Amino acid sequence: MTDNALSLLGLALRGSNLAVGEEPVEEACKTRRAKLVLTARDAAENSAARAARWAQDGDVPWMQAPWDKETLGGALGRSVCAMAAVTDGGLAAALARRLAETDPGYRPLAQRLAQKKPVRPRPAKKKNTRARKPAVPET
Repeated sequence: MTDNALSLLGLALRGSNLAVGEEPVEEACKTRRAKLVLTARDAAENSAARAARWAQDGDVPWMQAPWDKETLGGALGRSVCAMAAVTDGGLAAALARRLAETDPGYRPLAQRLAQKKPVRPRPAKKKNTRARKPAVPET
């Protein structure tokens, strides 16, 4: 079943909905585009701590993936990959749901991502109440 989850990551990459590597993940978290940050199971402690901090600063869920760097990188067309960020909410929720099917430890994350955040309406534009001059002077 984790193969299905890996295929979702490949789909996210092809759809430009995945930031791969340290700098893109950091940028996605800072701009609040990231919906889920994940690190490889065998990622360096420093890398995992940085990813977790960026996720916390961007108010994004963070998880340790069940795959090692080689498996994760192979699914993304690279030799290795230590961290990635999914930037599409639907894909992030689907990924967590598929992982929760095989490992109940991912269930709280899947439930959190399944909840839709309420969309705040945009404030109405103010109308210009100033009297305008006519375009052509009256004669």
